[in-house]
Amino acid sequence: MIKIGIIGYGNLGKGVELAVSKQPDMEVFAIFTRRDPETVKTNGSKVYNYDTIKDYKDDIDVLVHCGSSEFDLREQTPKLAQDFNIVDSFDMHAIINEHIKTVDKVANANNKTALVSVGWDPGIFSMHKTIIDAILIDGETQSFWGPGISQGHSNVASKVDGVLMARNYSIPNQANIDAFRKHETIDTSQNHHKECYVVAEADANLEQIEADILNIEYYFKGSPTKIIFISEEEMKTNHSKWAQAGQVIRVAKTSDENKYTLDFKMELDSNPEFTSSVLTAYARAVYNMHTRKEYGAFTALDIRPRDMSSKDFDSLVKEML
Repeated sequence: MIKIGIIGYGNLGKGVELAVSKQPDMEVFAIFTRRDPETVKTNGSKVYNYDTIKDYKDDIDVLVHCGSSEFDLREQTPKLAQDFNIVDSFDMHAIINEHIKTVDKVANANNKTALVSVGWDPGIFSMHKTIIDAILIDGETQSFWGPGISQGHSNVASKVDGVLMARNYSIPNQANIDAFRKHETIDTSQNHHKECYVVAEADANLEQIEADILNIEYYFKGSPTKIIFISEEEMKTNHSKWAQAGQVIRVAKTSDENKYTLDFKMELDSNPEFTSSVLTAYARAVYNMHTRKEYGAFTALDIRPRDMSSKDFDSLVKEML
């Protein structure tokens, strides 16, 4: 059995625990948290303090890091790659290349396998965009996110001083989607807008909170965003379900007479549970790659699909080809 360590037990960590329970060749070794382990109630998994994680480096095949890109993964993934094979969902697109290089240096030096920036975007969408770009080279691809809640954006907004809770919705511009699918030129700066619902602490400076959120680099800065202050009751009633959606569209041609529109779309009842399932499948790929002594940092663009599956090769050929 592949022994999985989970870092963090928020929505994503809980989702990984659930996803691993459905896999025939995996089991959760333990969950690691900065909270008091006695206060963390799991679905049967052991819980240890994060500070003790290195004590278990010989017991864990792959770590799945479920922390925040902004506050955890940038610092912790490179350090953990000294002792563990690891998967993370680092999603700060503008600096992913920097993250890959930092982790790769450490993992290579310690004969470890790290897979970074996997989820659905970056991750599955990245793989899909690469394939359709290679097949139909004369064209253009656009990604549209939503309508639904973005985990990363919600998390960084919730960390702003004076904020109790935050949920950020990505809202795609349907007019742009329709025009792009017809091979029309669009203003890509208008592809999305954001609506960020915020529960503020009592007596908090609302103007300062809004300014701080809108100035968060890589997430909100420069993006059309509306900040909406609501009560905690309204947040729990109307914004507790983490649904999300997204699509990748490529328009292309092979000749002036023949044009193509390729559309890959996902609708998710639970963004965290789906992302967790992606991370879990990629954890198997990391295990298989490490077994072959493939060391360093990798992304979804490097992974063989068969390495993600629990099925044997003959079954995959019969069912998938």
